[in-house]
Parts: sequence; C-alpha cells; structure tokens
Amino acid sequence: MEVTSEVLKERLDKIKELKARGVLLYRDEFTPTHTILELLEPFQEGRSVTVSGRLMTRRIHGKSAFADLKDHSGKIQIYAKFDVLGEADFKLFELLDLGDILGIEGTLFTTHKGEKTVKIERFTLLSKIVRILPEKWHGLKDVEARYRQRYLDLIMNDEAKEVFQKRSRIIQLIRKFLDERHFMEVETPMMQPIPGGARAKPFMTHHEALHADLYLRVAPELYLKRLLVGGFPKVYEINRNFRNEGISTKHNPEFTMLELYEAYADYQKMMNLTEELIVSLVQNLYQKEAVSFGEETVDFKRPWKRISFYGALKEKSSQDWRKGNIKVIAKKVGIPLDQYTEEVDILNEAFDRFVQPDLVNPTFVVDYPALTTPLAKRKARDSDLVNRFELFIGRMEVANAFSELNDPFEQRERLAKQKEVIGTERMIDEDFLTALEYAMPPAGGLGIGIDRLIMLLTNSISIRDVILFPQLRPEKL
Repeated sequence: MEVTSEVLKERLDKIKELKARGVLLYRDEFTPTHTILELLEPFQEGRSVTVSGRLMTRRIHGKSAFADLKDHSGKIQIYAKFDVLGEADFKLFELLDLGDILGIEGTLFTTHKGEKTVKIERFTLLSKIVRILPEKWHGLKDVEARYRQRYLDLIMNDEAKEVFQKRSRIIQLIRKFLDERHFMEVETPMMQPIPGGARAKPFMTHHEALHADLYLRVAPELYLKRLLVGGFPKVYEINRNFRNEGISTKHNPEFTMLELYEAYADYQKMMNLTEELIVSLVQNLYQKEAVSFGEETVDFKRPWKRISFYGALKEKSSQDWRKGNIKVIAKKVGIPLDQYTEEVDILNEAFDRFVQPDLVNPTFVVDYPALTTPLAKRKARDSDLVNRFELFIGRMEVANAFSELNDPFEQRERLAKQKEVIGTERMIDEDFLTALEYAMPPAGGLGIGIDRLIMLLTNSISIRDVILFPQLRPEKL
C-alpha cells in the first residue's frame, strides 16, 4: 500500500506494532444485541447491551476516556475506565484510531452532564482502519471526492446517508402503492438486440457465444407491451436504463425508471394515477402538501395544473409553432439550426427554453405533436396531436405517459417514417410489430424518472446526490 503522508506512515507502523503484540485486527464475527437507536429509544439505565459501530471521536482523561460510537442508526457516547478494562485493554483503547470498528459490551448510564452513555466492560477491535478519515467534509472542493468515494461521504455526512435511506423507503412505497392496485412486477431484458422504446443513443456490447451485437436498453417499453399482448393486464418494472448521452445535474447515463402499463386504460387514467402516487409519497414522507426544493417551495396539492404543448409554447415565445414554419421560427428566436436539424428536436429545444423554466409546481403538459411520439395514439379529432402528457415539477421532466398505439399497421408506418427522418441506423423491432398483430388491448403507459423524483422528495439539486455511485469523468492521474 502506497505511503502518502507521514501520518499514514505512523498508522502503518502502529498496525505492525499491534500485529507484533498478537492483536487480531480483523474479526470474523460479532453479534450486537441492539442498534444504537434502539439503545437511545427507549434509554434504560443499567441495561446490559452489546453494540457495534465506528469510533468517531475520542477524549482521553488520564485513566478514563470518552468517545463517540456510530452505526447506521445513530451515535452514542461510550466510556472506558482503566479500573474496569485493566491495563492491557485500556492501553489498546488508547491506541485505537478514529474510524476503527468496535464491538462493545457494557451497561447504560447517564453522565452528570445528562449524556446517554455506554460504560464499556469489554470491547473488541472488529476491523482496523488503515487510511485516515477526513477532518472536515464540506465545501465545493470536496464535491468530486464525495461522489468518487461515496463510502467516505456516508461515514462523514449524515445528510447523505439519510438521502439514500429515504430513497430506499420511497421505492418500497412505490411498490406498495402499485401492488395494492394489483399491478404485477416483472423483469425484462437489459441486453436487447434492438434498442427500442425511446429516441436515445444506446450503449453497444457484443455477446461472444451468440456472435451478436447487443444494446443496453434505453427503455423497457416494447417488452412490457408484449406482456399486455400475452394477457397480463397490469405490469410494472422498476428498471435500469442506459443512454449514451450527456452528464449533468439532471442526467446520468445509467438511471432508474418506473415504467408501467395498464390494459383498458388511457393517458387520462395515467394522469390520475401519477397524481395519486406522488401525492401519497409526499404525504407519507412529510405529512404535508408543500415541500422545499432548492430555493423554491413545490405545492403538490391536487388537482395539478394542465397546459397544452403548443398553447404554452405560443404564450411563452410569442410564436405560433403549430401554424408557422418551424425552422423559420427557430432561426427567428435564436435556436441554432446547425445543432437542431430535425423538427422534433427544434420543438423540444423551444419548449425547454421558453416553457420549462416556469414549471415549478406539478404541471401536466398535454397534446404533444404526433411527430414527437411515434408510439402514442393520435387524438381522434386532431390527428396531428397525440394523447400524451409529460409531468414537470421543479423545472424538470419527471414523468411521460400516453395512450398506447395498438394499431400494428399505423405503428409500422410511423416507425418507418421516424427511421427515414432520423437515419438508417435506427432499427425497427419486427418482433414487437408481430406481437401487435396478435392484438394488444387499448392501454395506458407511464414512465417516471425515479432519480429525479427522489431529487424532488429529498431536496437534492443534483442527480449525483441521489445515485450512490454516479458516472464520473475519468480521474486525472
């Protein structure tokens, strides 16, 4: 192991000394009777306990010492006394380093200052720290290190740990919500022969045994729809998707989505389901309807606002994008046509510029142009639009849903047209079209970005703060 400082050299010398004394530095097993939180709530004077955790602070006063022990549930003071431990063990306690993991056997008492404490009767060194814990863990200079060494972030930053504990709870609540409504959780392939279900650049891999190129999925949509054809009426998947695109505070190449489909439903029902789900999460977590997100307060009170795509774009940009020439208008408002060449990309960029910045409270944007969504059903009275919504909260797109196109003839035609516009590299999933030819019931589909939803519900401004190990640029050597 490379010695990077004098302090680390001293640490390694101490480890050699402990080994020479016959101290076992890495134990096989230790079984605590309680978590630290269980000791504190309720706290019972004189109770015999066995607890484990990481040594975080230590204060030695002659033949006695106080320290703080921390586990996943909380922190408690521990008290070591020479007369109780004996000379050898008290000396070992003095040689411990901050970050060592200990097993403690002792009794509970309250100090004269009212501090709840464990009086140590016996202790065991369970795992010896080698590196040195940071003294401080804050400030912009540490942000990159927090993501690269998440284990240090979790040791030193209780707020970070709480975010990921809350993330786990949110996903449990989502499953409970859907299970109670008789949705069935399923799993679909992460490696797919054709990357379908979303317009996104995929990651490619190669399967040696099959001699075949495969793609990490950009969306599970086409496989979940196959299950509707097969007769499952309500399915969902909390899935990992992979898109070989940009990295930002709102984008990670690997991300988590909830995607669900319900037979005999439509996008209106998906809208109601989305409201019910997210409001139930807010109420469960905070018992109120308004929560903070950055410098804003987001009000989740129902019913949520609904606006039309073209109507909102016209209001905010003062341009009629539906009736006018899209490229002419784009040039007029400063959207670079060398960067945004296709009409669908121009419309999306215009919406991002003019409308999205004002969408703080939950807002459903409905009636999208058909050219943006080849898998959605057209509106019966206006075939240039589709029965689709996107949900925006905190100026972010959080959900996307539509009434699913189940006409195999129109679906083939629209996918072929998209391929013609985008380029020949876009492949058409023939097996999916074959599945539609066996008749898929009318259905509503919904996708919710779990990472962004958790950002909102934990007041985290960057997506990297809610993903344990976010993708980062290669570290400079």
